[in-house]
Amino acid sequence: MPLTASDVDRFEASRPRLQAIAYRLLGSAGEAEDAVQETFLRWQAADVDRIEVPEAWLTKVLTNLCLNQLTSARARRETYVGQWLPEPLLGGDPMLGPDDTAEQRESVSYAVLTLMERLSPNERAVYVLREAFDYPHREIAEILDITEAASQQIFHRAKKHVAEGRARTEIDEVTARRIVEEFLAAATSGRIEPLVRLLTEDAVSIGDGGGKVPARAKAFEGAVAVATFLRGLFKPGPAKRALVGGTAEVYAWTANGDPAVVAVVDGRVVGIMCLEVTAEGIAAFRNQINPDKLERATALWAATDHGEPLFTAF
Repeated sequence: MPLTASDVDRFEASRPRLQAIAYRLLGSAGEAEDAVQETFLRWQAADVDRIEVPEAWLTKVLTNLCLNQLTSARARRETYVGQWLPEPLLGGDPMLGPDDTAEQRESVSYAVLTLMERLSPNERAVYVLREAFDYPHREIAEILDITEAASQQIFHRAKKHVAEGRARTEIDEVTARRIVEEFLAAATSGRIEPLVRLLTEDAVSIGDGGGKVPARAKAFEGAVAVATFLRGLFKPGPAKRALVGGTAEVYAWTANGDPAVVAVVDGRVVGIMCLEVTAEGIAAFRNQINPDKLERATALWAATDHGEPLFTAF
């Protein structure tokens, strides 16, 4: 039976929540949109009049689609060129989902999305549904076809794994901009000492070019090594301009709730550098330069009043 306008409206009312769940599960906006669209096709084919709780039904279908996707994604990432990082979402992107609580904001931070790659698909699903969307374990158990006790055990295990790898400091947008401005001033000073003072001793820098843009396969580790790399990265030169296709405008922004440096060439986002800030200093730089993972950011950037760049580089 074809869907009625009311049936379509019911799905569309759930779409933002479904997209936010799928993004946290998959770490990819494009894959999240595909999973939500497939969920709609399943909704279209179902006898919706017999579905007692549409939200629960849709969440179950979406989550299981994402679990299947995660299993195949692990195999694909074994052949991925270089380091794999999630697709960053710029501040203001509705796919970031709810941000009313510290847990919701942290669950979509770039650092936590990266850490969740260590979890099994089931651990990731339980963590996301419980931590970010506050689903009771009874409902999570029904979605994943496990017991409520198993859901609780999986959640505690997943939360422990994520907590072991993070020490993030929550900051507001004004503070985020100040941190980025301070970092960029140090990075463009031509000296590594100002940079080293901003970093933790064990700071790391990771880049994802996806084989499309040159990026070092191994992370830079340690404050001095990271500072040396960053000083060179922000040093202008014709080779860098040729690589990105022109002169880049550099902005202070946020991505996934974290301070971020956004590089834009002729309206196209060519790089997003997410800074992981702790009480001891900047602990990590995660640099997304794979153009396939910057298409959504470019579209949002075009529709955003982003003001003037801090400076032009490369």
